[in-house]
Amino acid sequence: MIGMIMFGVALIMLMLGFPVAFTFGGVALFFGVFAEGMDLFAFMPYRIMSVMQNTVLMAVPLFIFMGVVLQRTRLAEQLLTSMGRLFGGLPGGLAISTILVGALLAASTGVVGASVVAMGLISLPVMLAHKYDKRLATGTICASGTLGQIVPPSIILIILGDVLGLPVGDLFKAAVWPGVILIGLYIAYILIMTRFKPETAPAMPDDSGVSRKREIFDALLAIIPPLALIVVVLGSIFTGIATPTESSALGGVGAVVLAIIYRQFSFKMVWDASKDTVKVTAMVFAILIGATAFSMVFSYTGGDYLLEEWLLQLPGEKWGFIILAMLVILVLGFFIDFVEISFIIVPILAPVAEALGINMLWFAILIAMNLQTSFLTPPFGFSLFYLKGVAPPEVRTTDIYRGVLPFILLQMLVLALIVIFPEWFGMSSSY
Repeated sequence: MIGMIMFGVALIMLMLGFPVAFTFGGVALFFGVFAEGMDLFAFMPYRIMSVMQNTVLMAVPLFIFMGVVLQRTRLAEQLLTSMGRLFGGLPGGLAISTILVGALLAASTGVVGASVVAMGLISLPVMLAHKYDKRLATGTICASGTLGQIVPPSIILIILGDVLGLPVGDLFKAAVWPGVILIGLYIAYILIMTRFKPETAPAMPDDSGVSRKREIFDALLAIIPPLALIVVVLGSIFTGIATPTESSALGGVGAVVLAIIYRQFSFKMVWDASKDTVKVTAMVFAILIGATAFSMVFSYTGGDYLLEEWLLQLPGEKWGFIILAMLVILVLGFFIDFVEISFIIVPILAPVAEALGINMLWFAILIAMNLQTSFLTPPFGFSLFYLKGVAPPEVRTTDIYRGVLPFILLQMLVLALIVIFPEWFGMSSSY
């Protein structure tokens, strides 16, 4: 039972606020020395070396760099301004613009926190000034900002690909349709809401004095550069021209080119973006090394066999396991980040899924969709706190909580569709 006890101790320490990487590493060291002594850690240098030599994980810092550079090019501001003029004349037009910009930011930057904060600073004041319902405005921003969890090139899909031993390109392809359907449902919800309650999202009066042709031209001018980058990065993966690691390098160069186009390039900007990339990458790999030590001790003490045996005896077999796994990931997503869940929880669940004959590609997409939902779910969803941190004082926390509920239901609907009808998304639930 040592493995199960150390797992419980690690979760308690995480919920108390201890740093993730040091929690996993420290708990592993304490219980490893207690169970076997220091000799157990003789192979840790080799495990760390295998992590450092993993070419798939090289895509993580490169995609992070691409996202940080694009974040500094005022991409979100230009997109929201142009799209707002294009759709603002429609009831709910600003909300639709926010969803479309969120989708573009997700496919070009993939940084959830940056997307939510950027749209909260730019879009929320405009929507409130035009008498949008606070719940609809905040829910739209949070939901569209978290699209970066599922829309490729998502960092979580790269990590899941490495943990589950799946080709990242296949994961990107499998995530396209769930992402597209989710975006379509968001827009459909806005249209239906404004059809029956037009006062919640009134049309924006056209007082800019700009012709319709000029609005369309400005919108295309704002959309085409990031869209071209998306096509180059994802297209090179889907057509097999480049691996995800190679395309991430291409994306980094493309982001710098876009910074030049938007006249935001400077060596200081590149230096600052590089420092931010190093900070985030160091955090991810520190968690990975701590998780490696934790999983090594957990496996040595027999915790994985005990847990696997229990999970295989669940009622309902495959479906009982799927329901429990999704519930556990959803609840843990309230308290800890997707990186920790991917490196600690998913490796424990993966052998059971394989033993039950579950298609691991399908399982990975379910996990990604579930983690996206946990980013939105009150009371601890990360996106809710990101938006509250930049929202005006008149926007209460309860407004944000109530605003995201319809979008959570839409995400749960897509998750249920993937579970029940995987063939609609080009997948199968079993091998």
